Amino acid sequence: MRNDLKKEDAHLDGIDTRLIELLYDNARTPVTELARAVGMTAPSVNERLRRLEESGVIAHYRVEVNPAALGYGLMAIVRMRQLPGKMKELEAQINSIAEIVECDKVTGDDCYIARLYLKDISELDPILDSISELADTNTAIVKSTPVKRRLLV
Repeated sequence: MRNDLKKEDAHLDGIDTRLIELLYDNARTPVTELARAVGMTAPSVNERLRRLEESGVIAHYRVEVNPAALGYGLMAIVRMRQLPGKMKELEAQINSIAEIVECDKVTGDDCYIARLYLKDISELDPILDSISELADTNTAIVKSTPVKRRLLV
C-alpha cells in the first residue's frame, strides 16, 4: 500500500463506490460476481480493486465474528480517566485485557473509551478492578445497537 497518496488523490466514482459496498457486505464476493454487478470485465474490476488498495481506500478484508455466537452475550462501554502519571500503565493494561475488542484514546473528560464483550456480568468486576488503580471508570451495558458500524462512501 502506498502511503504517499493524499486523501484528495482517492477519487471514487459510482463504480468504485458500488464495489466497496459489495465488498463491505461480503468481502469474499468473487471478482466475477463483482464484475457482473457493476457491468465490467473481471480484469477491469481487479485493476480498480488494486488501485483502491494502493491508494489506501480499501485497507483490509476482514471476517466479522458474531460475539453472541461465541457466548459473549453482553457488551459494555467503559470510559476511563487515567489517574495522574498512569497513562502508559493504563494503556498497557487495556491492551492486556482480551475482552476489550476496541478502544479509542479521546479528548474531553475521559482519556479512553473501550468496548468489551462479556459472557456473563460477573466477568465485569474483575476487569474493572484491574483498571481501578490506574483510572476512574464509568461503565454502561449496551442494550442494543441502533446504528452498526457503517460504510462512509
